[in-house]
Amino acid sequence: MSAASILAQMTAKRDSLPGWVHQPSQAVTYPRAFMDVAQARGVEREALLSLAGLPARALEDPSGKLSLFEVAQVVAAAHQLTGDECLGFSTGDRMLLTAHGNLGYALMCAPTVREAIVILERYWHLRGRGVQLQVHSEEDALFLELSVEISLSPTLTRLMLSSILTSMLRGIEFLVPVLPGGLEMWLPGERPEGFETWQDRLPPVRFAQHRVGLSLWGDMALLDQPLPTANPEALGSALEQCERESMLTERDDDIVRQVRAALVPGSDGYPSPEQLADTLHLTPRTLRRRLQERGCHYQKLLEEARLRDSRRLLQQKDLEIRRIGEMLGYLNPANFTRAFKNWTGMTPREWRQQQG
Repeated sequence: MSAASILAQMTAKRDSLPGWVHQPSQAVTYPRAFMDVAQARGVEREALLSLAGLPARALEDPSGKLSLFEVAQVVAAAHQLTGDECLGFSTGDRMLLTAHGNLGYALMCAPTVREAIVILERYWHLRGRGVQLQVHSEEDALFLELSVEISLSPTLTRLMLSSILTSMLRGIEFLVPVLPGGLEMWLPGERPEGFETWQDRLPPVRFAQHRVGLSLWGDMALLDQPLPTANPEALGSALEQCERESMLTERDDDIVRQVRAALVPGSDGYPSPEQLADTLHLTPRTLRRRLQERGCHYQKLLEEARLRDSRRLLQQKDLEIRRIGEMLGYLNPANFTRAFKNWTGMTPREWRQQQG
């Protein structure tokens, strides 16, 4: 799909999108990075903003915010005017830790990388809506996974995710000059045209992946080494600012994260929608409505939880695959195998062998 048709498609479905997509929740830093890259390639600022349907001063206030829809319009316009399929890598490469406000300063001042990751996950919601972060930690591996809450188009999703992951990568490289062992970037979609110009500036990149994120493995003890930029006093100040921002953030923003955290299998399987609502002190109807406002629903989050937990359980070599299926709520082993293959393209047995 061309960038021109992406903009037309977005305009056509503007009114059918959830209300939160149109709320000003995105730091202006991020769309401005796309505009700056486009300007560096000869695109006129006024032309880009006009194509995106935004006023000329929309990106001038450093503390300003745009809606996710407006950010997507800027990205689509930059993509159309530059024709660059690797635009996300270019913008992410520009966004160092200081581009992320108080959260970025807190990460720089953390005592260790592991503590920085905890801070990142805790305050991720401060930097916008539309993409959730989950950190999966194993003894010798770490996966920083991004989950898209709403996809405006596959191309825009790929550009935004590649931008976020490249920015995260540069942050990790700044904090950990010597990486634990291996590092890969996982992205959806096929390898974009022109990627060869980025190949030597990035770690190995896996395309067409069902999961999206950064995968690290090796000696995780390096994550506990003191950071040269650690500063307890500055960290306290930055975290205070993060807390103030968090208090001003609408708490409904966290509903998807809260449901993900509560979807943990017990002796009777995963909690039902009614049980989740009770845990979150909501009525089932309110929970359903708030999830719908975020473009989400219980069954989608349940499938995410099953995929997350199936990978974790398959790492335990002494657990039979049949038993894992039962723990995840699949009484018929064939149903678990079918579901897992749909998620990953592999059977549980094949995935376990690959990991081994």
